[in-house]
Amino acid sequence: MRTRILIDLLGYTGRRGGTETYAREIITRLPQLLPNAEFVAVTGRDGTERVGAFFPGQVVTVPWVRASSSFWALGELFALDRVARSVTANLVWSPANFGPIRRGVPRVTTIHDLIYREIPGSTRERLSRAVTSWLMTRAARSSDQLITISQATSEAIRRYMEIDPDSVHVVLNGSTLPERAPDVHGAMRQLGIDTRRPIVLSTGNRMPHKNFDGLIRAVATLAPSERPLLVIPGSHGKDPLADLVRSLGLERDVILPGWITHDQLEALYSVCEIYICPSLAEGFGLPIVDALRRGCRVIANDIPVLREVGGDVSTYTDAREAVTFGAEIVRVLSTPDSESARSHRRSWGSRFTWELSAQQTAAVLHDVVNRKAAR
Repeated sequence: MRTRILIDLLGYTGRRGGTETYAREIITRLPQLLPNAEFVAVTGRDGTERVGAFFPGQVVTVPWVRASSSFWALGELFALDRVARSVTANLVWSPANFGPIRRGVPRVTTIHDLIYREIPGSTRERLSRAVTSWLMTRAARSSDQLITISQATSEAIRRYMEIDPDSVHVVLNGSTLPERAPDVHGAMRQLGIDTRRPIVLSTGNRMPHKNFDGLIRAVATLAPSERPLLVIPGSHGKDPLADLVRSLGLERDVILPGWITHDQLEALYSVCEIYICPSLAEGFGLPIVDALRRGCRVIANDIPVLREVGGDVSTYTDAREAVTFGAEIVRVLSTPDSESARSHRRSWGSRFTWELSAQQTAAVLHDVVNRKAAR
């Protein structure tokens, strides 16, 4: 008898960053790992085409679910379990933090982070986070098993959600294989980057916890002759960092190229002197692994999860202190690199593979199905 697994992609938009990369990389490997399973996706109106482009099975659309988080949450509350029953699913996997708040069809939920519990915000943000906290906690407690992406996040789940540790499985994220950029010089010309200067790269969305403001302020503390060229891609539309760059007079020292192509990102990895992760909180820190797998030197904010991911091949500093942060950038830039060190970084980064992540995820899904079948 074949198992039918419904995968919850109600919030999929193609623009949510790491959680969607995670979902795509795992999902496309599952058919080979679970050959006796059929896969069905459920998504909203804005995700149908994007999900259909990679999903290895039927895609069910809930037409009233739109891209906004409020519609996504309502879909989890009122649509997901109904769809699961209509397609006679044996299991539901929710890979992006949220799920139904009541028990129904057996379910595994992946919790990526509890950043909303770790970063203070405005009164409005605290209210929004209280709702998020309630929804995520209820979804976690109504799941049969949880997957999370780092030991640090596992400990946060146990601390904040009071979840039985035996139901939490740590499955580390993978990383993408390095690819040779076809035209590095052409990519740099397209992005307006002067390769005669030392280049420092940092990537990500513009959520406050990413702390790009802190990184830019750290560069501003440096004498103009010491400043590298800081490149921060990752924004859609008008970049909210642009006003800060102008106010600090860093237009010649900071480039905000917006959303870039895969080839352009590979080209930036190949020319940068350092990759920097200034984030104040993360569930994993996937860009660190991608940078290390390409041999890049890495400076990361000194928090447990980034030490877990970056190991002893990365450098850590307090990214909340601009002067200290800036001094560390200058120190690393002035320290000679070596092929031996680059090889060590590549070796560390290559430990994190999507193949291993998918294998371990498939094992959890298979185990939950077998437990339910045995009852």
